Amino acid sequence: MRRIFEHIGNQIRKVIDFFYPPFRKYMSAQFFRYGVSGSANLMFDWVLYYFIYTFILQHQMLNLGFVTISSHIATFGIKFPIVFMSGFLLQKYVTFTESELRGHVQLFRYLIVFLVNILINYAGLKLLVDGFNIYPSISNMIASSVTVFVSYFSQKKYTFKAPKKVVY
Repeated sequence: MRRIFEHIGNQIRKVIDFFYPPFRKYMSAQFFRYGVSGSANLMFDWVLYYFIYTFILQHQMLNLGFVTISSHIATFGIKFPIVFMSGFLLQKYVTFTESELRGHVQLFRYLIVFLVNILINYAGLKLLVDGFNIYPSISNMIASSVTVFVSYFSQKKYTFKAPKKVVY
């Protein structure tokens, strides 16, 4: 399975790198890959959120019997495992390929950073939807955009930390 992910990651990286040359002056290839793959995952997150909120939950509260969850928060909980895995795989096999950390360590660290981002996203949703009465899908876009910056630096310096290059 790992070889399949590596092959797919290499193919995605080749496509992204094809569009990199005009941006070479402004950012590293790694940051460009992060931006493209992260943006693709973020757009996937937004579409998935909208689809679940609109067509699955149909804007209705989710009654689990012992607790009732608002539709915008329930949607967030449903999309979590899907977006978590797609993001991890893109970052591991497309963006941060130089890391020598074992996969399970990366996954655990990615989970920690992801959970921090969830707290930021959750607080943003509660504030924007419940506090400012902004439509949930738009609130999700705003809140998740904030997490992009937290995520990049955390993933680079912690989750997928690459070995230091020795300069002679």
